[in-house]
Amino acid sequence: MIFITRLDRLVRVAFVGKGGSGKTTMSALFARYTARHGGPVVAIDADINQHLGLALGLDDGQPPPMGAHLTEIKEYLRGDNPRIASAETMVKTTPPGRGSRLLSLTEADDPIHTRFAVTVPAGPRLMVTGPFADDDLGVACYHSKIGAVELYLNHLVDGPGEYVVTDMTAGADSFASGLFTRFDVTFLVAEPTRQGVGVYHQYRDYAAGHGVALAVVGNKVHGPADVAFLREHVGDDLLACVGHSAAVRAMEQGRPLTLEDLEPDVLSALARLLGRLDAQPKDWARFGRQAEEFHLRNARAWANRAVGEDLSAQIDPDFVYGPTRVSLSR
Repeated sequence: MIFITRLDRLVRVAFVGKGGSGKTTMSALFARYTARHGGPVVAIDADINQHLGLALGLDDGQPPPMGAHLTEIKEYLRGDNPRIASAETMVKTTPPGRGSRLLSLTEADDPIHTRFAVTVPAGPRLMVTGPFADDDLGVACYHSKIGAVELYLNHLVDGPGEYVVTDMTAGADSFASGLFTRFDVTFLVAEPTRQGVGVYHQYRDYAAGHGVALAVVGNKVHGPADVAFLREHVGDDLLACVGHSAAVRAMEQGRPLTLEDLEPDVLSALARLLGRLDAQPKDWARFGRQAEEFHLRNARAWANRAVGEDLSAQIDPDFVYGPTRVSLSR
């Protein structure tokens, strides 16, 4: 029997990896497992290939895509923050300030959660960025969609034992924005191949200096030789390994899955991931510092020009990130 002790705080985790590594499957399994052993849990599909709902067993009733309703989301989150004149002047990196509306999973009766989250049979609630629309083809990049996730995470603060599990875009594409810094832990799903560990090295190098807590989940592992290969190339960052699972394969083929169907080694790996996540200290000071840092970077690079004003003025120097801000925002 595995006993899990968790801290009363919100924990955010991202699953990243090479395309085809199994990160969406691992995201779904972990969201189900955490909803069973903790919760509440929100799972976010921020991948350009929107498959997390299917992996969670949701065939119908997908939630509205957040990326298609950015103006609506911005209008709610800005509240009466005097530093944000309108939704049109709010960009993906705009941080919260005094007057902004903040979000909590334990009091998720706000218009963002009630409008854009649905509860799936497996337990977690699901939110999605959404795929490209016809009007996007040839004229937009996918970061215009995942900007909704960055805004959501910037305005989300603590509640007791809350979890956000995000299935990210493949490879190192998440480094095109500050979104990679919005998580307490990043799990990189790696196959025991040169390509798989190559993505790990790229991600590790890009994340260096930004305080990103990175752990590797070996997937599609067939034996001790594969484990040794991963250990050789990722060292102590290797947290857990998952081999072939008949239950997972059945799920990927569309058959129903419960946690009781999973093999003991898969359940053990999920327990290790949850234990690693619960052991990660929360650093609100870093979170706030990096929110402002990447907002200034984006302001200088493109946002000031696009909006027609100096967006550095949106930073509220007296705003303090952390759980007390939920009650102050209501």
